[in-house]
Amino acid sequence: MQQFDGLAFRPADILLPQNCAYDKWAVVACDQYTSQPDYWQRVEERVGGAPSALRLILPESCLDGPNVETDIMDVNNTMTRYLREECFKLLPDALIYVERRLDNLQVRRGLVGMVDLEQYDYERGSQAAVRATEGTVMARIPPRVAVRKNAPLELPHVMLLADDPQRTVIEPLTARKDQMELVYDFDLMERGGHLTGWKLDQESMARVAAALAGLSDSQVFQNRYGDAPVMVFAVGDGNHSLATAKECYERQKKLTPKEQWDKLPARYALCELVNLHDSALEFEAIHRVLFGVEPEQVIQAMVQAFPGAFRGEGEGHVLHYVHAGGQGAITIPKPAAQMEVGTLQPFLDQYVKDHKLRIDYIHGADVARTLAARPGNLAFLLPAMQKEQLFPTVIHDGALPRKTFSMGEAHDKRFYLEARKIR
Repeated sequence: MQQFDGLAFRPADILLPQNCAYDKWAVVACDQYTSQPDYWQRVEERVGGAPSALRLILPESCLDGPNVETDIMDVNNTMTRYLREECFKLLPDALIYVERRLDNLQVRRGLVGMVDLEQYDYERGSQAAVRATEGTVMARIPPRVAVRKNAPLELPHVMLLADDPQRTVIEPLTARKDQMELVYDFDLMERGGHLTGWKLDQESMARVAAALAGLSDSQVFQNRYGDAPVMVFAVGDGNHSLATAKECYERQKKLTPKEQWDKLPARYALCELVNLHDSALEFEAIHRVLFGVEPEQVIQAMVQAFPGAFRGEGEGHVLHYVHAGGQGAITIPKPAAQMEVGTLQPFLDQYVKDHKLRIDYIHGADVARTLAARPGNLAFLLPAMQKEQLFPTVIHDGALPRKTFSMGEAHDKRFYLEARKIR
């Protein structure tokens, strides 16, 4: 695959499940529905004893559980067993073109391959070709490293975004489906929609490589964004998962001679590439819910924390809140941050730390309102970010505050299907 040499995204040895029901195998990203255990219970009941990606991941709600070490061991053992029982078929040096028909019937297009972690950096102010879009919370990395470090497989929910307004990389594949091999076509569970995938033929691969090289051209980039280091991809979903993969790779590098780094399976991470300009890709707000609080105390503390802040709507950042006793807004005049989330998040981080509270990040205003209606909970409802702001903001200002945006509702998130050996 010399045509992909030097590019940040390339074909991978992709494993697909075989001899199983795909509608039971594929489950949604592990960081969804963390405050809705009934969702995961329904998935558990639907899967039953069937082979499933559910047995190869650890839902984020379990990371702080009392049995997390046993859970991790079970995941790794199941991966090994599935490999031994030949539950996968190998597509060597492959890219898969995917069409995801969402619950709203729009079709989101993507390309499954692997990203070179040598060209990725999640540090704020990074000038790497692949950059994080949100601030990385270092405390969230170690438990994820614990899951990945001994795992023989990875299953990705990472979605990379390409800023490709001319639609040169992914969209031309739609017209070439007849030249490609259909590798899956099935309905996803729990309002996930429908997923179809085609393995690219050699001509399609060559066209993708040429288009990716065009996106990576420094002159093209600087004509759009000025004199700045080229950013080819931004991490749309799965920022912390990709940061975990990077951390595991960096650990292996310390134990491996430099001339062998390019042979390490851990150097790469499987992911799906999506065009930021795909009409089906919508940015949704991510709301904040605090648990076990006196809402009035939090609201009063916020008013006192910002000079000139007042209850009600006015000029500045308007932060809307909901709790069992009602709803309202706080206005922060002359905010230092660009977006509302940049004003709110530092306050919440400090308040949660000082009072040892639980906070969750919720996709969907209806879900946030439902949680906020329970006594002792308080939700802050945030506006959605415009997706056209993403690349210019990350290029010029660095990573956004964490959980600034969500690419679609929770049921639109990437489902685990493909796998790849990382050991």
